[in-house]
Amino acid sequence: MADRFRRSGMIGELSAEFAGTMVLILFGCGVVAQVVAGGALTTPPGGLGNHDSISWAWGIGVTLGVYVAGRMSGAHLNPAVTVALAAFKGFPWRKVVPYALAQTAGAFVAALIVRWNYTEALAKADPGHTYKTQIVFSTLPANGNTNLPVYEWGAFRDQIIGTAILLLLIFAVTDLLNNPPGANLAPFIVGLIVVAIGMAWGTNAGYAINPARDFGPRLASFLTGYGGAWRDQYGNFYFWVPILGPLIGGLLGAGLYKALIGRFLPTAEPEPPGRVPAPERRPPHS
Repeated sequence: MADRFRRSGMIGELSAEFAGTMVLILFGCGVVAQVVAGGALTTPPGGLGNHDSISWAWGIGVTLGVYVAGRMSGAHLNPAVTVALAAFKGFPWRKVVPYALAQTAGAFVAALIVRWNYTEALAKADPGHTYKTQIVFSTLPANGNTNLPVYEWGAFRDQIIGTAILLLLIFAVTDLLNNPPGANLAPFIVGLIVVAIGMAWGTNAGYAINPARDFGPRLASFLTGYGGAWRDQYGNFYFWVPILGPLIGGLLGAGLYKALIGRFLPTAEPEPPGRVPAPERRPPHS
């Protein structure tokens, strides 16, 4: 019976990671489809949003995804988060690969839904299904802008830095020994972190900062007509950048938090006398 409960518990965790990541991508890829594909068809073009609206929707998607999955799995929603928690917070290593697969599957299914829903807009805005609308689903160096000379290694650097910032801040706001947000506000703060990263670090590589967020939708787009999904606008293989960069950056950011902050925080101790009521002592019965 205990083994069955453990198995069902793991299934529940993976289901939560799948659902939470799916919600994240429904809002994230959905807003990019609206801005890029739908916006290309307005008069004048660009009438359905901009970079800031994309940043906000991604951040809100993170917040909502964390609220969906938080109780069951902790709402990692990102293999870089899962690996960092295993390396520094005692998360079981045996769960890392299943969590990453569930996250990627959730992102894949969400991207298929976005692809289906925006079929007409994508076909009209970009009949050849090129990199111009590939950015709806997955990232490119400089967001596909050939005027900005950023290539694989520049984007790789960017992804390491951006994900390091993300994990340093996630560790800070979820550390109960630090000064975490109260009243279940941590998901809202994590969403704001993503908004800020998008607004400050979105130029060079589109701030994937999440291997599942990029690979799942990239695979979905490849299977639905985007034959160049694995390459960037220059024809170079690019899909590995938003996978490997975030995994390295996540470990770096989490390690920096532990080295600069975490190791100096006091350890959890029982409340000192006077902070909690002492149990009432009853006189012995006569």
